Amino acid sequence: MLRELHISGLGVIDDLDLSLHPGLNVLTGETGAGKTMITVGLALALGARSSSSLVRDGASAVRVQALFDVAEIEREARGTLDGWVEDDDVLLARTVPSEGKGSARIGGQLATVSALTSLGSALVEVHGQGQAQRLLEPSVQTAFLDRYAGDEHLVALAAYRETYESLRVTSSELDRLREAARDRERELDLLAYQVREIEAVMPERGESERLALEEARLGHAERLMELGGSAEAALTGDERGAADVLGLAAQALDEAGGLDPEAAGLAVRGSALAVEVAELARDVRAYRESLAVDPEGLQNVRERIAALRSLQRRYGESDAEVLAFMHEASRRLSELAGADERLAQLEESVEALTTQAGARASVVTAGRVDAANRLADAIGAELDELGMPGANVEVVLEALPRPGPSGAERVELRFAGGPDLPPAPLAKTASGGELSRTMLACRSVLADLDAVPTVVFDEVDAGIGGRAGLAVGRRLARLARDRQVLVVTHLPQIACFADRHVRVTKQRGIASVEVLDGAARVRELSRMLAGLDESESAVSHAEELLHEAEKVKATA
Repeated sequence: MLRELHISGLGVIDDLDLSLHPGLNVLTGETGAGKTMITVGLALALGARSSSSLVRDGASAVRVQALFDVAEIEREARGTLDGWVEDDDVLLARTVPSEGKGSARIGGQLATVSALTSLGSALVEVHGQGQAQRLLEPSVQTAFLDRYAGDEHLVALAAYRETYESLRVTSSELDRLREAARDRERELDLLAYQVREIEAVMPERGESERLALEEARLGHAERLMELGGSAEAALTGDERGAADVLGLAAQALDEAGGLDPEAAGLAVRGSALAVEVAELARDVRAYRESLAVDPEGLQNVRERIAALRSLQRRYGESDAEVLAFMHEASRRLSELAGADERLAQLEESVEALTTQAGARASVVTAGRVDAANRLADAIGAELDELGMPGANVEVVLEALPRPGPSGAERVELRFAGGPDLPPAPLAKTASGGELSRTMLACRSVLADLDAVPTVVFDEVDAGIGGRAGLAVGRRLARLARDRQVLVVTHLPQIACFADRHVRVTKQRGIASVEVLDGAARVRELSRMLAGLDESESAVSHAEELLHEAEKVKATA
């Protein structure tokens, strides 16, 4: 529940602290005293939209702090509160400066306004003039019926929404593939041509470098044979070639080594050199014999080089890059070639999901049909109790042209102010007072369906009088038996049911609050009844109201 509320710099509020209790808390006071500003401040702490125009003249900012006691909320029901609870307390704070950007805090830590909204919705439900208008929205009316239909229905609705979302995503992918079919065919043709062109040549890594060397050898074959012959002749010629000369030199040095030990080293070197030259002569002969003039082979090499270079101009600067391009093109080709299979799979999935969505939508529709009359009867009973005998609400299901995220129909609440009046959409028939009481009736019907610990009503007494006010007060008192209720009212018939009565006054343009009890409370009710707090008849009437309220609460 809301335990403490601090507001400063907001409209007529300079600096205000308000303590609230469990049960029914009532705020009363003259028009313009600042009652609604208190609910505005609370709404800011709950993440409501802000404006610098709310800042009081002379103040630098609006500052609001709301302290909630969550000790009685079961741990498994705390949900979004996890991580923000400290000693069973949750503190929400908001600052709205006259200039610049505001800030939000939870438990003293900086937070986003959306985080305030998320936590606030779990702690407080506000019904004011703007919030009551939400009941006129078809989506809100649909959600209202779904909540009333119960947990089993909500499970069926969640299953439908899951299927609907899967169908939406799958259908979108199917549409995208169909739209891309023409572009896919063009890309398929291009990729297939590119792969075939590369595969026709099928380069190997490093092949261009090897062929360049081969072209050079074949292109100079005659000259290489001539040079090889000259080298061989120099080494092994008939007229004392180098090999023969070195052989004789080695032999002479060997004989010298036998006569002079100092020549032995020269003999060794001479023998090694003679052996090396002999081996060189054999290798030169083998190289020369391997050479051959091959014009056809040269032409083949040059044609292969031209083919490789043609690929490199289009697909990469080297054989490796061309091969990499071919592999990627082949991968993409396989991917696109499988698109038809994917298209068929998606078509099957869409068909299956459409059938499943239709079946699940039918379950949701059946749940709504089953709950519609029960909800209408429950709201009618509440309206009768709230001083609107003969008024009734019909819950109408209107089929949609095609199923949407919430099902195959929209829900519309139709209101009739009396038994002889035809039901019409709530927005077109309900007056301000009727709408406020209808909202209270709806809230009462849902009282056992959620765990929001604090409910705020502002303007719930709009357009109603004494007898209806007593009916509303009784219903608020009953609602406050198992949750905290905060009501802003001008009616003493509602205020008399308060468990905690707070009067808001304004002096010299500054609002202040005072908790009333005993005689002070009687005087405030007298003022609300007659505009005078000293009128004997008003005092007597006020005391009678308080006595009646105590009897009602004692027997409730």
